Amino acid sequence: MTAAGACIAATALCLALHLYAEARGRPVLRALTKLAASLGFVGLALALGVDAPFDRLVLAALLLSLLGDALLLSAARPMFLAGLVAFLLAHVAYAVAFLGEGSIPPWPLPLLALGVGLVLRWLWPHLGPMKGPVVAYCVVIAVMVAAAMGVASAEVRAGAVLFFLSDLLVARDRFVAPGLANRAVGLPLYYGAQLLLASAVG
Repeated sequence: MTAAGACIAATALCLALHLYAEARGRPVLRALTKLAASLGFVGLALALGVDAPFDRLVLAALLLSLLGDALLLSAARPMFLAGLVAFLLAHVAYAVAFLGEGSIPPWPLPLLALGVGLVLRWLWPHLGPMKGPVVAYCVVIAVMVAAAMGVASAEVRAGAVLFFLSDLLVARDRFVAPGLANRAVGLPLYYGAQLLLASAVG
């Protein structure tokens, strides 16, 4: 097995163990397996080679995502806000990387504007003091997805869309209807997204 294949396999295994720990209520195993799974997508990028400016920006986004995953292990609001900022910066790094490979095509803009509007309408009654940060996050991730649509790599385009969908489950879990089902669906989407984006380097 190649180093890249080992990183993908390790991420999948750690994700499965993480979901098991979530279901069984084992906090230490939950934390260790989530961080290990996130190290897997960072390891994938490193295994493929990080040389070009695009590669370095993607690696920065992956590292910021790893930081966000660590922060979101806590349910406390300050930690959630810090995790939100880490992921927002990750999306900025991704967007800058993608814009270096192409330009934003016009066709996804109305779709993303409609999607963000519907998401905010859904979340708005539940956000309380988090309205401002969540609006900023939604705008930045929409820009990231739009930028990804201008990149020739199918992995980048698919990864960006999966990331957007996974964040819907994070929002539902945090603000609307907490439950294991959100993570059982959202986390495979998230790790699939990160592995696809990491695979675009090299």
